[in-house]
Amino acid sequence: MIYNSIIETIGNTPMIRLNKLAKDIQGEVLVKVEYFNPGNSMKDRMAIKMVEDAEKAGLLKPGGTIIEGTSGNTGMGLALAAVAKGYKCIFTMADKQSKEKIDILKAVGAEVIVCPTNVSPEDPRSYYSVARKLNADIPNSFYPNQYDNMSNTAAHYETTGPEIWNDTDGKITHYAAGVGTGGSMCGTAMYLKEQNPNVVTVGIDTYGSVFKKYKETGIFDEKEVYPYLTEGIGEDILPKNVNFDMIDHFVKVTDKDAAVMTRRLAKEEGLFVGWSCGSAVHGALEWAKENLEEGDQMVIILPDHGTRYLGKVYNDEWMRNHGFLENRTYSTARDIIAQRNGSYTLVSTQKSDSVKEAIGLMNKTSVSQIPVLENGEVVGSLTDNKLLARIIENPTLKDAHVSDVMEDSMKFVALDSTLDVLSSMVEKEKAVLVRDATNQVHIITKHDILEAFTK
Repeated sequence: MIYNSIIETIGNTPMIRLNKLAKDIQGEVLVKVEYFNPGNSMKDRMAIKMVEDAEKAGLLKPGGTIIEGTSGNTGMGLALAAVAKGYKCIFTMADKQSKEKIDILKAVGAEVIVCPTNVSPEDPRSYYSVARKLNADIPNSFYPNQYDNMSNTAAHYETTGPEIWNDTDGKITHYAAGVGTGGSMCGTAMYLKEQNPNVVTVGIDTYGSVFKKYKETGIFDEKEVYPYLTEGIGEDILPKNVNFDMIDHFVKVTDKDAAVMTRRLAKEEGLFVGWSCGSAVHGALEWAKENLEEGDQMVIILPDHGTRYLGKVYNDEWMRNHGFLENRTYSTARDIIAQRNGSYTLVSTQKSDSVKEAIGLMNKTSVSQIPVLENGEVVGSLTDNKLLARIIENPTLKDAHVSDVMEDSMKFVALDSTLDVLSSMVEKEKAVLVRDATNQVHIITKHDILEAFTK
């Protein structure tokens, strides 16, 4: 067959049985391998759908510019559509995304603007906000907004769902996928549930994302949001494409478990896939161990290709630096907190306190770093060495407010973060914070980690 352009080759990706990794699971586990799309990811499906729907609606005109915030894969799909149809592209990306993703987008002619990860979605520096501003400033531009553009869900309802149903001859009983923008999870799930309402859907989330708790409680809990490394799943917002009625269960997966499973997929199944694929398989198999029965058939969607992560999960040095290569079983932040026997009180200062008061508190309690609070929320931090340097340079700062000298907040980590992961984080950062089961905030320092290693 001869195709008129690369975009006509999107879809009809293969279904492959997991053998070694699923050998102890009852039932059958299949994976739909989306890196066979021309842009090496499932995002090609929704990218072309968003572009063609925008053309039909008159939102995208000849010679126009496509502007989108992306973790990389949607950008690639949009870029391929732009090449085939004659549009320009500008993409905004968070700085946690891999260099390979940025380089690939530039290779297909896109302009890429890198934005900070650790800012709120409303912050003017966030990749969401920068994309919106560019769209407002550039004439004849189109902002697809994959998070709230329902063409995203429609693409998977029209293509991915029917493909899975046909490939399994309608025998599928369970569908599992990572949840990011929500389109592939919910569009596919909607189609499958229309064919068989008994199909069970399992959404894979990451620690640091709001989805699982929101599904279970209906509460958008900002305390659930903190930085994580895994790319392509989880959110700190609620995209319109995430239809929680289409997701029966959520499973959270750590950065480490996802990275380790990603490498196992390559070594044990010959599937050279991306990081969120490891999340999807690890989470789905963990759920399947307890819930799948003989005769069941689970399909897990694998979103993208491993070339996007050569400098990260497929790089031994990067994995080692993040504590992801060790096979030892370590204690966790939860264990450190448990050893405090409920007698712990967080030492903190208020944003409105004077620097002199904060220094007095640090001296009195013999701590070298403390979080800064405002209305009960952590908004910054103080560390003695940086504070000392500032005061030596400008002695009048001792009479200033803490808000005038505070640094960025310490990062929150998952309660089940292991010592190796905690160690890699405090090596690069200051201390870290964690919330226990009662939402009390604890600080974990290098000293706490060293002490835990010796027990």
